[in-house]
Amino acid sequence: MVSVKVKVRSSERYDGVLNATHRAFLRSIGLTDEDIAKPLMAVAVAWSEAGPCNIHTLQLASYVKEGIKTGGGAPLTVPTIVVNDNIGMGTEGMRYSLVSRDVIADTIEAQVNAHAFDGFVGIGGCDKTTPGLLMAMARLNIPSIYLYGGSAEPGFYGGRKLTIEDVHEAVGAFIVGKITEDELYNIELNAHPTYGTCAGMFTANTMAALTEALGMALPGSATPPATSARRVIYARETGLALMKVAELGIKPRDIMTYEAFENAITVLMAVGGSTNAILHLLAIAYEAGVKLTLDDFDRISRKVPYIAALRPGGDYVPAELDQVGGIPLVMSKLLKAGLLNGKVITVTGKTLEENLKDYKIPNVEHSHIVKDPSAPIKPWGGIRILKGSLAPEGAVVKVAATNIMRFEGKAKPFNSEVDAFQAIRRGEIKPGDVVIIRYEGPKGGPGMPEMLRVTSAIVGAGLGQDVALVTDGRFSGATRGLMIGHVAPEAAVGGPIAVVEEGDVVVIDVENGRLDLKLPEEEIKRRLSRWQPPPPRYRSGLLAKYASLVSSASMGAVTLPRI
Repeated sequence: MVSVKVKVRSSERYDGVLNATHRAFLRSIGLTDEDIAKPLMAVAVAWSEAGPCNIHTLQLASYVKEGIKTGGGAPLTVPTIVVNDNIGMGTEGMRYSLVSRDVIADTIEAQVNAHAFDGFVGIGGCDKTTPGLLMAMARLNIPSIYLYGGSAEPGFYGGRKLTIEDVHEAVGAFIVGKITEDELYNIELNAHPTYGTCAGMFTANTMAALTEALGMALPGSATPPATSARRVIYARETGLALMKVAELGIKPRDIMTYEAFENAITVLMAVGGSTNAILHLLAIAYEAGVKLTLDDFDRISRKVPYIAALRPGGDYVPAELDQVGGIPLVMSKLLKAGLLNGKVITVTGKTLEENLKDYKIPNVEHSHIVKDPSAPIKPWGGIRILKGSLAPEGAVVKVAATNIMRFEGKAKPFNSEVDAFQAIRRGEIKPGDVVIIRYEGPKGGPGMPEMLRVTSAIVGAGLGQDVALVTDGRFSGATRGLMIGHVAPEAAVGGPIAVVEEGDVVVIDVENGRLDLKLPEEEIKRRLSRWQPPPPRYRSGLLAKYASLVSSASMGAVTLPRI
């Protein structure tokens, strides 16, 4: 039984004669004197029936509570929101996606502090729930652990393995007449057969993997599918582990050190994860008080090889990675190659190196999914940072999802994602074009919408090898092709992307980390001097509030208070 010594916050709220009114409410929900004397622990669950990613997380919360009770705590479940990215994709709803990350962090802060919880487990699934919960953990800095809800199983149709990526690309193929509506319908029917997050190494699975690498989740917990009985086991163990970490006095900022973030970036590069992870790691580090910059990503991407053949860059999904050892297998290889810091502390109370030594990796063939760092898929990381006259603060490209290392083409600029999508539908995008989509950044969007509909339409139309895309918005982890996002400064604040004109030559040099507008510096300055910001898309409500507070993508698009 855990010592009551960990009951540091709730004592002030619930002990003593003057707190009788507070205890009365706890009694009304069934807590006894014995319960009230225990550490009060929250199970903060991102739950929603609006999509498959988080529909099952409320059930997982009940098993987490069992673990907390076994460890000597008194658990209470509290909710936070979910914005389902796939359902919002290509619509006005996607503007709320990145916004929801910060709303999640804020709502967890409000509930945990308002009710004086001594610690909490955060349960997430869909893309923004994981970083939102981790931001709250870093911000609050009380004992806490993350539990991932797990991904869906892949679908199958016509002898082919499917994920939601295939549906988006099938829409693009249908638009240009490459497949029939019946074929599209059959792909739709079969692509996502179970509950859980998108099946590939897209943003949700990427963030689950990086949470393990950070040391904020139990070893091996990232890759079991949502349908696996191991999810229940991990839920109970996570609740029990929360009590242990509380007893040891280990807090998130003890775990989320600069070295731990370096480990997370290393795993990101090795698995070819989502570009969204860059935004999220920057934001989590900000909340943890760790100085992390795009230069750290660039430095690590140049030395860490891409070794895991996971979709969209490879042929396999995390559920298959789980069968051969999951993220511990990847990290063990990286540690052996001297690419990870094994001395960092984790939520188990042990170091990363000790966790990997204890974890039983199956003795099965895995080289088809995970290569050795000495013989990688690519000798550099799955994501590269680009800078240049078109992106002075930086931009990102997922090299794991393209073989094109250099592209020079003529710009076709659009001031919104919708305009670009309609141009693709009309067949106006031709080989050699560089599609520029601007005013879709954190402030200009607002909310920096993902553009999987546009990128999938390009790939589905057969232009994936012949067209590049550059935007101040962002992409889904399912995006394939030469797609450059997170261009900063964004157009809405007068970044150079705002003054690109049709026919301007854009040079993308992935190997040398460059993104340039082939114009004299004086001409770019002249155009910028004449530029005027457009009126904001929203003048009231959540999106207007967010636009007034959000920072650059190069800072993780965190919201900064006006002081």
